[in-house]
Amino acid sequence: MKREFKLSELKELNRELLATEGCHARLLEAQETVNGILLGKDQQVRLSFCCLLSRGHLLIEDVPGVGKTTLALAMARVIGIDYQRIQFTSDLLPADILGVSIYKRDKEEFEFHPGPIFAQVILVDEINRASPKTQSALLEGMAENQVTIENTTHPLPEPFFVVATQNPLDLVGTFPLPESQLDRFLLSFSLGYPDPVAERELLTTEERSRMLDRTTPLLTSQDIKALQKDCEEVHVSDDLLDYVQALLKETRDDRWFETGLSPRAGLYLLRASRANAFLEGRDYVTPEDVKIIFPSLARHRLSPSSGFAQSADEQIAELLDQVSIP
Repeated sequence: MKREFKLSELKELNRELLATEGCHARLLEAQETVNGILLGKDQQVRLSFCCLLSRGHLLIEDVPGVGKTTLALAMARVIGIDYQRIQFTSDLLPADILGVSIYKRDKEEFEFHPGPIFAQVILVDEINRASPKTQSALLEGMAENQVTIENTTHPLPEPFFVVATQNPLDLVGTFPLPESQLDRFLLSFSLGYPDPVAERELLTTEERSRMLDRTTPLLTSQDIKALQKDCEEVHVSDDLLDYVQALLKETRDDRWFETGLSPRAGLYLLRASRANAFLEGRDYVTPEDVKIIFPSLARHRLSPSSGFAQSADEQIAELLDQVSIP
């Protein structure tokens, strides 16, 4: 039996549809704006927005000066929500991130002063320059959107998006991130040096810092939450699930890696693949979406088995070629 809608219900549905379409258009405009600031890195920018739409966190690893911080700042500017930048150094303390309680003599009680983690977008610059103790201050917030301080749990704002940059581990003054910390990041990638065409444009056009100053917000907190919800509705077929499970199973074969991907990594893979399909304007996920997301999801979680001369990235590319697409 067909349902008959009242005129008022049809108008409301139409308003919701128009709002969704407008929100998606602004999302694509935001993506293009970041592409215009960070030249020649369209794939990395796409992955950054996939991470945001998947309610995940992003880790960018590369040498200084290739645009890691610029990408994070551009994302924060176009999203248009509250953000904070935390420069990690060797003497940074957990309280510098979480906040402190200060005794108020006139009230005869302690008053909590929240730290920079209580923002919607957190730029953690050079995360591996801080000690493991300070790095761990982010763990609860990234996993559960809350922090516990002095036996009191404080919820974090929504959306909550951490973009962290780190230097290669062979540089001076770095502390490697433990596996538990790495697993909190949904995606990870390296920017690399720009191609000659993009680099020439970078050298001859306006400085990126001035472009960032002129960048205006294109999305709101409500837009981001609505878009995240829309991504969760993107369809995943049984055949696609078979492909994802085949990939997960292959990573657990010790001829490839020391340890394989966990079930949580599989859930993250589906979430990010849905986001990539959504950015493409589709309401269903294809194997190509999974193949686009998989390297960035796996590279910081997998270590090649002993005896392999290949890097993790090379191993992952070979594994993708080995697993057949249904």
